Amino acid sequence: MEQQILLPLIPDGATPVNDLVSVVKEEEQWTWFYGARPVFGHAQHDRASFRMFSAQLVCQGACRQVEIIKAFGVSPISVKRSVKQYREEGVESFYRPRGTRGGSVMTPAVIQQAQDLLNQGNSRGETARQLGIKPDTLRKAIQQGRLTEPPREKPDSGARASDKSQRGQQDVAAAEGLGMACTRLVERVGAAFGLLPGGAPTQFEPCRDVTFGGVLCALPALAQNGLYRHLEQYFSSLTGYYTTVQIISLLAYMALCRIKTVEQLQYHPPGELGKLLGLDRVPEVRCLRNKLAALSEHQAPEKWAAQLSRDWLEADPDLAGALYVDGHVRLYHGKKTSLPPRFVARQRLCLRGTTDYWVNDALGQPFFVVERPLDQGMLEVLHNDIVPRLLEDVPGQPTQQQLDENPHRHRFVLLFDREGYSPDFFREMWQTHRIACITYHKYPKDPWPESEFRDTPLTLPNGEQVSLRLAERGSRIGSQRDGLWVREIRKLTESGHQTSLISTAYGHDALQDAGALFSRWSQENFFRYAMQHFAIDLLSEYGTGGFPAPKRPVVNPARRELDTRRRSLQSRLTRKQAEYAALALHPQADQAKVSRWEQQKGQAVEAIEQLEHELSEVKQQQSSTPKHLPWSELPEEAKFEQLAPSRKRLLDTVKMVAYRSETSLVGIVREALSREDDARSLMQDLFRQDADLHPDQSRGRLEVRLHPLTNPRSNRAIEHLLKQLNEAEMNYPGTNLTLVYSLIGAPKN
Repeated sequence: MEQQILLPLIPDGATPVNDLVSVVKEEEQWTWFYGARPVFGHAQHDRASFRMFSAQLVCQGACRQVEIIKAFGVSPISVKRSVKQYREEGVESFYRPRGTRGGSVMTPAVIQQAQDLLNQGNSRGETARQLGIKPDTLRKAIQQGRLTEPPREKPDSGARASDKSQRGQQDVAAAEGLGMACTRLVERVGAAFGLLPGGAPTQFEPCRDVTFGGVLCALPALAQNGLYRHLEQYFSSLTGYYTTVQIISLLAYMALCRIKTVEQLQYHPPGELGKLLGLDRVPEVRCLRNKLAALSEHQAPEKWAAQLSRDWLEADPDLAGALYVDGHVRLYHGKKTSLPPRFVARQRLCLRGTTDYWVNDALGQPFFVVERPLDQGMLEVLHNDIVPRLLEDVPGQPTQQQLDENPHRHRFVLLFDREGYSPDFFREMWQTHRIACITYHKYPKDPWPESEFRDTPLTLPNGEQVSLRLAERGSRIGSQRDGLWVREIRKLTESGHQTSLISTAYGHDALQDAGALFSRWSQENFFRYAMQHFAIDLLSEYGTGGFPAPKRPVVNPARRELDTRRRSLQSRLTRKQAEYAALALHPQADQAKVSRWEQQKGQAVEAIEQLEHELSEVKQQQSSTPKHLPWSELPEEAKFEQLAPSRKRLLDTVKMVAYRSETSLVGIVREALSREDDARSLMQDLFRQDADLHPDQSRGRLEVRLHPLTNPRSNRAIEHLLKQLNEAEMNYPGTNLTLVYSLIGAPKN
């Protein structure tokens, strides 16, 4: 008998298994067809029914195992196991409850706690972490039905996240109304009429690909370093649309994103930066200038900076025990005022500018800065400003009784370069205040024998391990009558040079002094890094202002001119005398040239006599001209004004907070990097990275989802950082939304 050949009958839209068997998917339901007739159905995720029916088809000869594998992409071993199970145990074996070992971990008490946490809206990862169990254990309990995971509500249901293109179109369309990116019309009109006394509320909306979104990772560090501390105490409330917290946050974001001046803000999309503040846009340049001027009234920035300095000193008493002081010249090339010239070491030139004296810790982190438009030297600043302030602010200072009991004990240590070398100053600091000083020896004596030097392992304050060849002696510096005994430590370099330092920290040893002074590079690195990345040298406003007359006399400009003229005449006289000596030592033997030689000698003698006469007159004028004059007696053309300090003091304080915050984040990232030097660059990339913002009001969360960086090594380090930031559980300032950070594409717990 001949067999009838069946034509392939496959319904439209079906997934074919072979010429007769196919599957149709409708919503969440699968329907199996044999030819054109439906023969079996099950839910899409019903794995037991799929395994049972596919095995049944194979056992009945309707299809082959390889056809099931190719059609559904399942593994061969899974199909083989299903077929074996069907043949040996039948259909009911696929629906038999799976046996478990019991509740060794998921005890009834743990199950109850887990269910409570899940009902509160916690994720599986958060629940497992709080209970101290593995995420897979929790997942299996949910699959087995012992736990029920409630359905999650989508954040801000009904609001779809906008992308950068959509926001750009909205911002441009708004320019025809109130201005570029002014999309919150009601609040802006209310602020214009004075109906918004508290400023615009901080409200976030779902956004994708927000420019500079990575800078939000710095918020916990900024808050920890005091950016939002004491604002209400020292600053008056701003009127209008923007609040003080929003303006201060914007300044910190600008510093970390390397937007170095207020004027550079106009070259960045205002709407994108506004999304980081929970606003429609950031203020334009003129508005921001006005806000900074209002915040700078009544010396509010100075008072705020002083309070933050005290907080930083108290937060780390160990670092506050050794304070580094150094001057930094801020150059000025403008024409609004004639600042006096001063020597700039980094350029080896005398240029006009203002000297700022910074006080830093051993890691280079700044505590405060003292501005000196009229610089009278480091010793004057130490005497009048820095030491009195440190005596009040440095925590953990010993009492007078403790100082009396131990004659070698000190309050704290000052470290500076050779500019502050003064035996009289060292003696005064020790005898009057019991403050120790460490600096380089300005006048070291003969080299010490190399046999005195020993290889000494040393740990620097930043944790770096080095080995130095050190030797120590007691030395006397200063005059015979008013001299001072100090500890002198020398370092022998590979070239044979001996670097000498002196110390009045009598209770220390050579290791402590050498490690402290040779860590001065951290402050020099701070100057260079802050100039390049935070623009501490740039002008924040183009204006000048008067300043109180200095207590000490200033250099007499007439005397300065006479000094310059005397040096010039002395140099010219020396050259002429050398020319005459050369002529006298080499007389001409040729009679034809004798007359010319005698003429040259006569001209040289005449020039020497003229220069000596002029030099004598200048010296007489010098003797009758005082070196210094009170400020009130200076000629009007010699007086000058200082650069307007108001906005700069506020910006410098925010930049100090930003630098300290970046440094704290760098310390966390270095834990996950094999090359620690890459940490700063990685932070800069992170702050400029795009991010997605997803506010969830129902759960009180603001999810910041960072876009991945350029390589897996960087992503692993950032994941390590985000884990630490999430543990801080910080609320965004001005809201009740907890910041939750994640990296797009990273595996979830």
